[in-house]
Amino acid sequence: MSDSGYTLIYEPNTASKTSVSEFKNLLEKGKDDVKVDTMKKILITMLNGDPLPDLLMHIIRFVMPSKNKELKKLLYHYWEVCPKLDSNGKMRQEMILVCNAIQRDLQHPNEYIRGNTLRYLTKLKEAELLETLVPNVRQCLEHRHAYVRKNAVFALYSIYKVSDHLCPDCDELIYKFLIDESDSVCKRNAFVCLGDLNRDAALQFIQDNILMIESLDPLLQLAFIEFIKKDSIKFTQLKSQYAQLITELIENSSSNVVIYEAANTLTVLTSNPKSILLAGNKFVELATKEADNNVKIITLERINDLHKQYPGILHDLSLEILRVLSSQDLDVKKKALDVTLQFMTTRNVEDVVKLLKKELQSTALSNDDKNSEYRQLLINSIHQLAIKFSEVAANVIDLLLDSIGDLNSSAAYEVVIFVKEVVEKFPDLRQPILKRLISALPFVKSGKVFRGALWIIGEYNLEEQIIQESWKYIRSSIGEVPIVLSELKSKEPKEENGEHETEHKKKGPTVLPDGTYATETALTTETTTTEKDDDKPPIRKQILAGDFYLGAVLSSTLVKLILRLQKLEITPKILNALKAEALLIMVSILRLGESNLVSKKIDEDSADRILSYIKILNDEEDKIEIETSFLEDTKEAFKTQINAAESKKQEEITNELHKNAEQIDDSIQFRQLDNDNTTSKNIDDLNITSNEKKEDLSSRLNKIIQLTGFSDPIYAEAFVKVHQYDIVLDVLLVNQTTDTLRNLSVEFATLGDLKLVDKPTTANVGPHGFYKVQTTIKVTSADTGVIFGNIVYDGHHSDESTIVILNDVHVDIMDYIKPATCSENQFRKMWNEFEWENKITIKSPIQSLKIYLEELMKGTNMNCLTPGAIIGEECQFLSANLYSRSTFGEDALANLCIEKQTDGPIIGHVRIRSKGQGLALSLGDRVASISRKAKKPALLKV
Repeated sequence: MSDSGYTLIYEPNTASKTSVSEFKNLLEKGKDDVKVDTMKKILITMLNGDPLPDLLMHIIRFVMPSKNKELKKLLYHYWEVCPKLDSNGKMRQEMILVCNAIQRDLQHPNEYIRGNTLRYLTKLKEAELLETLVPNVRQCLEHRHAYVRKNAVFALYSIYKVSDHLCPDCDELIYKFLIDESDSVCKRNAFVCLGDLNRDAALQFIQDNILMIESLDPLLQLAFIEFIKKDSIKFTQLKSQYAQLITELIENSSSNVVIYEAANTLTVLTSNPKSILLAGNKFVELATKEADNNVKIITLERINDLHKQYPGILHDLSLEILRVLSSQDLDVKKKALDVTLQFMTTRNVEDVVKLLKKELQSTALSNDDKNSEYRQLLINSIHQLAIKFSEVAANVIDLLLDSIGDLNSSAAYEVVIFVKEVVEKFPDLRQPILKRLISALPFVKSGKVFRGALWIIGEYNLEEQIIQESWKYIRSSIGEVPIVLSELKSKEPKEENGEHETEHKKKGPTVLPDGTYATETALTTETTTTEKDDDKPPIRKQILAGDFYLGAVLSSTLVKLILRLQKLEITPKILNALKAEALLIMVSILRLGESNLVSKKIDEDSADRILSYIKILNDEEDKIEIETSFLEDTKEAFKTQINAAESKKQEEITNELHKNAEQIDDSIQFRQLDNDNTTSKNIDDLNITSNEKKEDLSSRLNKIIQLTGFSDPIYAEAFVKVHQYDIVLDVLLVNQTTDTLRNLSVEFATLGDLKLVDKPTTANVGPHGFYKVQTTIKVTSADTGVIFGNIVYDGHHSDESTIVILNDVHVDIMDYIKPATCSENQFRKMWNEFEWENKITIKSPIQSLKIYLEELMKGTNMNCLTPGAIIGEECQFLSANLYSRSTFGEDALANLCIEKQTDGPIIGHVRIRSKGQGLALSLGDRVASISRKAKKPALLKV
């Protein structure tokens, strides 16, 4: 049996070693503090492979008699690793003196010295030494202090494990100790040992205490649970009895830790629906009672796992889980909502929706960031429920549209997206929802929300009455047209009404005869401006503020409404009047965009769109094609998008179900025929897959980097191993000279968000010798990093040294960037918030747009968020959004816009946005390198 070391100590310099004679001198003549330092050096040397057998007697003579507590601790470390056998394999004579010292410490009046000595005995594996110490350990079982007794139990158990003949009645002794003991820690230790030594005695003790199990100390209750876990694997016939015992523990224990462990164990012991429901209830109680947010998330995750394993049993817990929403932490609330949505059925959906509606109403009073994010979570949850269960959709929409004016723009836009999906999926609800939407629009404050609402009005208005109501609202929300003329008129002072009335009613600044503005107080100006803005109709206000995209969407809606009325064959007189009004509104928006009344001129895209709509209204020739494209094609595109998202979601649910389901053609395992118990599941590792992928050793060769040249006196190469938050460099050094390289050290430095954790040790390398060093570098962000350094060793003279410069090691950021997904709304929100943008111009010889996109996704580890239906293979243009996330939680967004020229390269640009500069620049470099990839020339001639 080889000697075992129990302590790991870092050695800063292996080249400078102290001789045995120096150690002896220091131990003989030094004071206690010098002896402490010397003992530390001795332990370091021994743990690094040099046993120093000649020092044993000196340590016995000069260190053992000391009463210094630190020195005594180091001495026990030394007894663990010192060589106890001579060259013939027999016990060294000096160990008799050590045994005597240990015996004295086992009888020491100080209980902590006794306890520390007993702890050492658990690490001693030599039966000859332990034999003389057994009586003293047995006496310690009866010591007055609990610290001694609890360590004595483990010491006795360890002695029995080394050689059972040293203490043949160990299990009886511990059983008697367990019955007589009053201290909870001692009882726990004793039961843990007894469970391993004598299963029948442990079962007997549980049976004796079964009536008062709820009054036992939680530590002992946990020990019972641990024993039951292990025993139920070997003796499955006892599972039902164990399940009853665990159930009693769950129902009566006052300790949350015991309840959690017991509930976990119960779910493995039995699949009885009643027991699973009890465990689920206890997990919910813990999630609501415990103050620690981590505990809440862990227990909620456990409930989710139980639901996947036993679908349908925990459905009644949905309202109980939502009690967790009283927590202040947003992550806990999100987890609770995610878990609850998995439990929804037609029986409980209405109750859950009522509760979510109350929560939404309670958050309307506050507009801070946390509350607005929580509102979005609630709206998203209600959205999912309404899409899944049509019976609650109408009721929910009324609430959301009522509160649309109180929500911020992001949450209000979520409501509009929700309404879009509902009117598409449930045709019966379209007309009442449209009426409700029109009545809610006057309270909307965001142009983005107006755009979504106008699209819904244009696409799903099928009845003449509702079309007329929509037209009335649009007309009133634009105000007087032409807009330019009415705005100029409102700014002119109304002198005809008298001087007094002008003072109170005129709006805008006062202009003096010389063309300058009259002086006004800040209060007056602010009030006047606010009043003026508040008086303007909502859509007009948005367009005056420069939102001409809304103007283009409004024009599109007007065209759709007129085309719809044409289909309904209303009287030509009314239709022509509405056409004229629509043309006046569109021309008015165009003129406003070119006037000086707006700070930002109309963009070319919006102007072109509005002009095309004006032409369409005047075009009578292509009537059928126009009607098809406006009234059917856009709706079909949206329907396809919804179906694609739904099928993707259904695919995820199916995959999840297959993961947790047992296949009908799986092989049946018979426990009775399984000698090795390989079919038994380890309860602690239920969620850990046993078949982990082994690393392909040949792939490691790709990660070896040459650090020096072949002609250098020392050759170095490094294997770079990337972990989640650090990089390990394994460096191999080869001495290519015939001399010994003394005090050789490798020095590394870093550039970027990298931090050197440890410094490689110094060593002497013999002629043509090999030496391996390892260093760890901490990574804090997915930024481009560089590791550089050199090798230094002493020359022939003491005052000179040789330096070999190493090649740079560039950290590949792709090891830290993983593809991720997010919703369109989240993508847009992050795109607006992130301040760092890197725009890369593309000119690539790759022949296909789709191939280029695939190359880009592969090279940058980004995921394409644009649905596949939008990316056409035959089209010469491609636009897509991409998203990835680093292991450090950094988000990276990219927008790709490219065009395939006829018989030419792909041109365009990629815009990358991130919160920090480093990630945007690093990904930009990767994109640039992908664009530079040229098609390999064909081999024409050899």
